[in-house]
Amino acid sequence: MLILLFGLIRGDLRGDRSVPRTRDIVWLTWAATAAYMLHQFEEHGVDAQGVHYAFRGALCATFGFADPAECSIPESFITAVNIPVVWIAGPVCALLGRRWPAIAFGYFGVLAINSIAHIAPAIAGGGYNPGLLTSVLIFLPLSFWTMWVALQRPGLGIPAIAAMLLGGVILHAVLFLSLKAYLDGRLGAYALLAVQIVNPVLLVLVSGIVMLRRSPRPVGRSP
Repeated sequence: MLILLFGLIRGDLRGDRSVPRTRDIVWLTWAATAAYMLHQFEEHGVDAQGVHYAFRGALCATFGFADPAECSIPESFITAVNIPVVWIAGPVCALLGRRWPAIAFGYFGVLAINSIAHIAPAIAGGGYNPGLLTSVLIFLPLSFWTMWVALQRPGLGIPAIAAMLLGGVILHAVLFLSLKAYLDGRLGAYALLAVQIVNPVLLVLVSGIVMLRRSPRPVGRSP
């Protein structure tokens, strides 16, 4: 994460050098990847209440396991979710975004829907949950700002925002439904992990390919 932050601040990760960093979709996608790494630390490192590896306990409680020690959700599930979605899909979307900005923009579906998944339970009376702080302070503002930037860009606009949100919804739905199927005994452990590894591809298919015709040519970049 530190290397990525250094590149964001001191390097030039823009896809379109004719616009400032904060108005460039590719740069913002790299920033979203760094933000998600920080979000992972709150979830799986030390949360805002000082609890270590708190997310798994919260996830287990969501599925009815009061004691994490008795929870049947495998720890490998969390690894299979986070590495493909954050460490692979984020950079891949940013790199592809140099040619197709809609694909880079589609990555924000993960942030936007994930922030809702943290904020909605808190508003409903559940109080703090691991990941809530970074969702409120980083995910939500960054997502709204990038949506505003997308509204100003030819080839993106409202259709791209709709595709981005749909991609995020589908990704999270596949994640939770596959986990529910595993806990109900309808899906094996290896199949559960395989679904999570393939799941980010849906994000690209929905938010990227749907919008390819709206951004078929490379964005302008200075040599």
